[in-house]
Amino acid sequence: MSALVISAGFFMISGCTKIPGNDSQAEISQQELINRLESRIRELEQKISEKGNSSPEVDRNTPEGPIKSITFRMGSKDDRLRIYWADGSSSDLPCTQEQSTLACG
Repeated sequence: MSALVISAGFFMISGCTKIPGNDSQAEISQQELINRLESRIRELEQKISEKGNSSPEVDRNTPEGPIKSITFRMGSKDDRLRIYWADGSSSDLPCTQEQSTLACG
């Protein structure tokens, strides 16, 4: 067991030593990696800014206004979450068993 630890330590230490003549290639690879990451960051920032300028989607099935009350039915043939809106309408979200939790919507 101690021989395994010693050999693992040797490999870790030897991995930290410099190999002559390999520095310029490592610098080029690192610079290329940095350039790729910067390019990807610019792409993501552009996507975020484009998405931020668009208006949010409107759900035509959801009434405008506040919620009056919510009821939850479980253990019947129609497990559901029902939302009662202040304008008198209601919305039903069917619920199903997903692994160990109940998912509605």
